[in-house]
This record gives sequence, structure tokens and C-alpha cells, in this order.
Amino acid sequence: MSDERGVTHYDLMPIPPIDAQTQFFEAGPIVIGVEYRLLDDAIAAASELAAAQGSQVSAATGINDRGVSLHVYAVEGSERLEHLRFDCFEEDPHYHYVSWENRTNQMVHIDVTAVGDPVDWALDCIGTRLPQMLERAGAAEAVKQLDLIALQALLPRVTEAAYRARFNSDEETIRASALGGAA
Repeated sequence: MSDERGVTHYDLMPIPPIDAQTQFFEAGPIVIGVEYRLLDDAIAAASELAAAQGSQVSAATGINDRGVSLHVYAVEGSERLEHLRFDCFEEDPHYHYVSWENRTNQMVHIDVTAVGDPVDWALDCIGTRLPQMLERAGAAEAVKQLDLIALQALLPRVTEAAYRARFNSDEETIRASALGGAA
């Protein structure tokens, strides 16, 4: 369901990343994952295996997109919970605020005419707006522990990984991994 501000609200969690296809970077209580994602109906349906195993996830239909995803996790106790995701897709770039308390997520479309390259924009948001965005996503405790110096030191490596993923990904391997090994 959408509201007047262009935010789509889902009563489900977003389709999870594929850890084997994601490079992780740690900065204190924050972990940033860089993944090149393919998303289509078959991959969305395959993610429903997670739902069958107890995680309710959203599986959209009629989609066919790809691009770099930047996952922002907060380490809470012994768990790593994704609170922000920037899906810098070719056709429909957007980002998510993920609420673990409510088991919901809000998707906001990115206007590339206004912001330019979604990867550049997302990296800038992580570098300059992360505390505010995490706060909005419900990760206030992680914000209190956030080490901005460690985050800034990490960003060049995250940036390099994002552009390497964008230009050097093997879509056949990614698809096989997303479909559970079936090509």
C-alpha cells in the first residue's frame, strides 16, 4: 500500500540477501553488506523457502531488475539485523527502512533525475545521513554506539566493493545461488 509521500508500506520483511554473494564490512555495531542482486519472479519465489522456514518475506511478482544492493545492519546482542537497504537497481532504484519490532518495511523510490547515480547517492547517504536513517528505521540503540570515524574509514572499501559488484558480477553464478543451486 502506498501513501501520498511515495512510500510503499509492506507488512512483510524484504527478500533477504544471499550471504554467499555479499561482501561484509564491519564498523563497530554497524555492518554494511555489498551485494549484486538479480530479482525476478523465480528468485522471489525461491525466497519463499525462507518463509516456509519461519521468516515471513515479501515476494513481488512481475519484476525483472538487477543492481547493487547496500545492506546496513546493526549488531544487536548476538544478532545482525538489517535496518536499511539501498537497492540501486537499473529499472527501479529504491531503498528500504526495515522495522524488526513491527516486522514491516517501507520502500521509498529513488528519483534518479534528482539524485543522479543511485549507487553514489546511497553511499553518500551512508556517509552523511546514517544516524538519522537508522533512527527512523528503529535502530536507536545502534545509533548511540555508532563510531562515525570507523564508518568513514570503512567507506572507501565499501565504495570499491560496490563498483566492483556493479561492473564485475557473474549473473549466472548469482542466479544459481539465488535459486538454491539450480541454474
